[in-house]
Amino acid sequence: MKPTLFVLAAGMGSRYGGLKQLDGLGPHGETIMDYSIYDAIHSGFGKVVFVIRKDFEDDFRSKILAKYENHIPTEVVFQSVNDLPQGFTCPPERTKPWGTNHALLMGKNVIHEPFAIINSDDYYGRNSFEVMARELSSLPQGSTAHYSMVGFNVGNTMSESGTVSRGVCETQDGILTSVVERTKIGYNDAHQIFFLDENEQPQIIPADTPVSMNFWGFTPDYFQHSEDFFVRFLKDNIDKPKAEFFIPSLVNELVENKTAQVKVLKTSSKWFGVTYAEDRPAVVEKFAQLHRDGIYPEKMF
Repeated sequence: MKPTLFVLAAGMGSRYGGLKQLDGLGPHGETIMDYSIYDAIHSGFGKVVFVIRKDFEDDFRSKILAKYENHIPTEVVFQSVNDLPQGFTCPPERTKPWGTNHALLMGKNVIHEPFAIINSDDYYGRNSFEVMARELSSLPQGSTAHYSMVGFNVGNTMSESGTVSRGVCETQDGILTSVVERTKIGYNDAHQIFFLDENEQPQIIPADTPVSMNFWGFTPDYFQHSEDFFVRFLKDNIDKPKAEFFIPSLVNELVENKTAQVKVLKTSSKWFGVTYAEDRPAVVEKFAQLHRDGIYPEKMF
């Protein structure tokens, strides 16, 4: 069975100033998602599931999904702050989404095979999809707790326009030993990369430190782990309006208690994306160059 690609497209795009998911950045109006879907199709994925907000469903279906018809099967699921486990009610002041792992949970009823999950507004590169599809396709039927992630060097994932969030990883013999979500990674005056720790103190990290860009590979048992962890998360955080349920938080727990093993996949691809509006011109030029180099045809769909 071919693996499924699960695309996180429900983000609010607050730092960028709009819906990045629908922004045409390629030379013919292509969105970043278009490149991801094209690469996924050519790497062996068999279906794409998108998680979006209900309020932009019409635009999403007309501007995005329509172009993929006759290329790959697609499905849409929705993320809402009110979609919580039984016994929990969303506080009225909560407007911020519950985070990436909550968005992932929205796919539990439509994904029953090994799947990869990506951000809609990140460009990962063809080789990343190839190595992930190969890994997921090689899993014996019924496999559980054998997860994977594509690792990128943090120095290849930065923005000159402000701080970024990354899952900072430690590995041993190609296996993930820990991942910690760091939400304020940036450059200091000496152009060194740093993050702010739990005490808001800057900590320097080498440019070749592997980080997660939310390109994970899971088997369907991950949904049950997510549901269990989310209940515990809500008990501690439901009244904290900015608390988020991140994928690295759960992965790190499963790794540390040896419930699951996560293989870190090496890739020759280079990541880029639009975190801030100021990043946009450079990304537009990068896509134009990829077309000039023949990596992508003039018309992808």
